[in-house]
Amino acid sequence: MSTSTHSSTANQRRVAFATVIGTTVEWYDFFIYATAAGLVFAQLFFEPAGASIGLLLSFASVGISFLFRPLGAFLAGHYGDRIGRRAMLVMTLILMGAATTLIGFLPTYATAGVIAPVMLLLLRIVQGISAGGEWGGAVLMAVEHAPSDRRGRAGAFPQLGVPLGLLLATGVTALMTGAISPGAAFLEWGWRVPFLLSIVLIVVGYFVRRAVDESPIFQEIAAAKKQPRVPIVDLFRRHGLLVIVAALIFAGNNAAGYMATGGFIPSYATGPAVGHGRTDVLIAVAYGSAVWLVFTYLAGFLSDRIGRKRTYLIGFGAQLLSCFPLFWMINTGSLPMLYLAMTMFTVGLGLAYGPQAALYAEMFPASVRFSGVSISYALGAILGGAFAPTIATALVQATGGTDAVSLYLAAMTVISLVAVSLVRDRSGIDLSIRNQAEQEVGALVTDRRSLAVSAEPVRAN
Repeated sequence: MSTSTHSSTANQRRVAFATVIGTTVEWYDFFIYATAAGLVFAQLFFEPAGASIGLLLSFASVGISFLFRPLGAFLAGHYGDRIGRRAMLVMTLILMGAATTLIGFLPTYATAGVIAPVMLLLLRIVQGISAGGEWGGAVLMAVEHAPSDRRGRAGAFPQLGVPLGLLLATGVTALMTGAISPGAAFLEWGWRVPFLLSIVLIVVGYFVRRAVDESPIFQEIAAAKKQPRVPIVDLFRRHGLLVIVAALIFAGNNAAGYMATGGFIPSYATGPAVGHGRTDVLIAVAYGSAVWLVFTYLAGFLSDRIGRKRTYLIGFGAQLLSCFPLFWMINTGSLPMLYLAMTMFTVGLGLAYGPQAALYAEMFPASVRFSGVSISYALGAILGGAFAPTIATALVQATGGTDAVSLYLAAMTVISLVAVSLVRDRSGIDLSIRNQAEQEVGALVTDRRSLAVSAEPVRAN
């Protein structure tokens, strides 16, 4: 029996609740910034650059944080593999919440000059460092506590935090733009409220995460004193190619999800090309987040039935088919068509996101697992979503249309589809330190070390 199966059902429920609450809070903070960047930051912090360049700079400030995700992943991966998963989860939560709350207190360019955008960028960098360390710890807590035949479903819970965070961020912003601070009031003070609310969410998330037991697999590693001295060095020496492939698997999904539902669509759909109202678009994006959430969970459950790889291929296929119709529908200017576009697009988005936690955990051996999943995720975010809104905005400005944006999304999806086809499906492999030798065998179908091992998934006894 795998170590992960020793975790009681009651504890597994606590872990699932803690991971989904924590990641929801983290990603609420992260998406609040992206939403505000698309709606108001160009005017409030980058106004001297003009409307077009200011919007590009605003979206570029979103992408800047992604460049610092690897730093957060390196730090959290190092200490997560050495001192434990839970400590890193609490630390990243506090770091993200503090940065987000402080953004709500920032002066604008009109009152503080150039120091305002500089302070904004510094706090966004802190958000990036926190996000880089958050995901790896959350998914490992969920997956390593779960029995081998339910890892996909357990790993989907922290994944739900991303669409839930987006749903919460867009919902709160829609409430502010529509009922509490419409029009000029939103620019004056209403945009600050969603940032300031973060302090309440952080307090809740902190106490929930403190109540969860440490991962049983890390407890086993610590008891056996198998923690590597420098996990990052071991990771890249033995599994460097695997990190790159894992990053590419995430890049296509992240480019689509972050650009389409996080920052670009609210800006584009409320601009002169389409002309929807802010509140209408935010509610539509919140609806898309709900669809994304449902299919993320279904994908985790499905991956336990048919395997991670097959579920991924279905998801990326659906995402690819939606890249062009997405903007064809939005460009009609019809609100029902916007909802239909969000529905179609987020189905594939969820199916290609739900299995990620289990897939990543099963790709890397126990001793460097935190480092492996965190760094792969952070690099994938840089390659995928970091500057996707900026690229999309530049493509629209250069071409006058959205076909180039759709082509960009399609190309990123194809790259990820090819990358996931290179990975062996190891659903159900024993994740414990006792099975380290088997975990060290190449996870890539092209890896020579995998030739001595059956292509069938290795099941835990």
